Amino acid sequence: MKKIIIILIIGFFITGIISVSTFSDQYVDAGSTKKVHFTQTITSSQDPGLGHENHQLAVILSPNEGTIYDGSMTFTSSDLVKVVVLHEINQNDVQGQDTWTVNENTIYGLSLIDPEKKSGSFEFTGAGLALHSTNSKEFTTTVSVDGWIRGQPTQVLAQKFEFEKDDPSLLLSRANVPAIIPMHQGIHAGNDVLYIITDASDHDYVNTISEKQKWNIQLSKFIKDVPEDNSQKIFIFKNGIKGDGLFGFQNEVFSSTPEQSDYTSLTSIIEVTWKTGQKEIIFESESDVINAEKSGRLKFNETNVIVNVPQIKWANDQMTIRSDKQISNEISFSGGQIIEINEDELSVTFVAHRSWDSEGKTIYRIVTDATPIGPAQLMGVVHSPFNADLLTHFSTNDLFQFKNGIKGSGSLGFQPSISSSSLNEENYSPISKIYVIEWHNSKLAQILQTKSDIDSFHNDDLLTVSIARPTNSEYIINSPIVDPFQ
Repeated sequence: MKKIIIILIIGFFITGIISVSTFSDQYVDAGSTKKVHFTQTITSSQDPGLGHENHQLAVILSPNEGTIYDGSMTFTSSDLVKVVVLHEINQNDVQGQDTWTVNENTIYGLSLIDPEKKSGSFEFTGAGLALHSTNSKEFTTTVSVDGWIRGQPTQVLAQKFEFEKDDPSLLLSRANVPAIIPMHQGIHAGNDVLYIITDASDHDYVNTISEKQKWNIQLSKFIKDVPEDNSQKIFIFKNGIKGDGLFGFQNEVFSSTPEQSDYTSLTSIIEVTWKTGQKEIIFESESDVINAEKSGRLKFNETNVIVNVPQIKWANDQMTIRSDKQISNEISFSGGQIIEINEDELSVTFVAHRSWDSEGKTIYRIVTDATPIGPAQLMGVVHSPFNADLLTHFSTNDLFQFKNGIKGSGSLGFQPSISSSSLNEENYSPISKIYVIEWHNSKLAQILQTKSDIDSFHNDDLLTVSIARPTNSEYIINSPIVDPFQ
């Protein structure tokens, strides 16, 4: 009987091994640490865990003694599932915690992540990774994993992951994906404005906006200290006439749009409150709001909160909509960043470009505005010349683009970009100054994934890093990180 159970265990984990053995991705050796990326569609099978006989399990990273997995995963599934993370523990350490085992000899601590979802993104650390359903019916899931394998013997890895040495560009799958982002209606000088919100410098506003639009935005503390001259104003109403504004009252009023030379997506929030006894009206311009405050009808609260509020459509124009609406790994950065503007549903579909943060974790970026005008027009985004003043400001991150080397989905036709910051760090900013990386010998080029990779090859004099200056001008882009799978 024990032999049968052991065979079942081996068969179960071999199934998990086979399910990832065809990934056309690559790991990079770093001593006892291995980098791994893959995207694969997996069909679940009966969960072999004791007490889970009527459940389904899709193994993504199978347990192996002495192995720790660390990274991020995104998934979509045909059924509601929970993320399962296993932790290698000693039997003596169980002491009432949730566990998973197939034979009671090898026991794993069990983290079953609520709630059930059909899609999501998740960061994990553990000895195994899977998706679990309490339904006995099979489900199918497509997962993308970007992470590290620590402490596993090389010979075991060789059995689990195959890769194409001659085609390192395969390292980055799903290089471009659609990101459907909710839009809001605002007002400028009596005209309607459609805009999105991607970042805020304040925790409370991040939570308020994310809940209001049912789409999560990012916290960016660094943009809080953007100079006043490099931001515009948005008036948000805390009371008054009911409407679709962020707090349930009239729509927000902007101080400028891309038609004005002082336009920027970085916007300072002024909270507006009607004073008691005043006749409430709908304001349609900045000057009307300011005059009402000066006359004592309104109270302003200058919050010092900065939000990243790219405008999509304004009085006489809008951002460019791509003529080529088919998103693929080879889609060009030129010709527009938007696939569709849906005014009925108040949503806009951007092309989200996959790249890496400073730690080598997969991120997705959209591009909304840029300076100088040449790159802005080429990418079909708003020209925002005021952002050039942020070139040396600490609120700006570095974004490294590749001029030659390995062909890929980057903006210049080679490997994807690398950011100087991590989304998990305090210094994340959507505003980036562009650096260009050029390999001295393209035949020696490799896929680089982290800022330390760039520094290492630069120190070895294998590549040159220089600040980008198209038309001898500072090159700054507003390229916020988004989660396209929410």
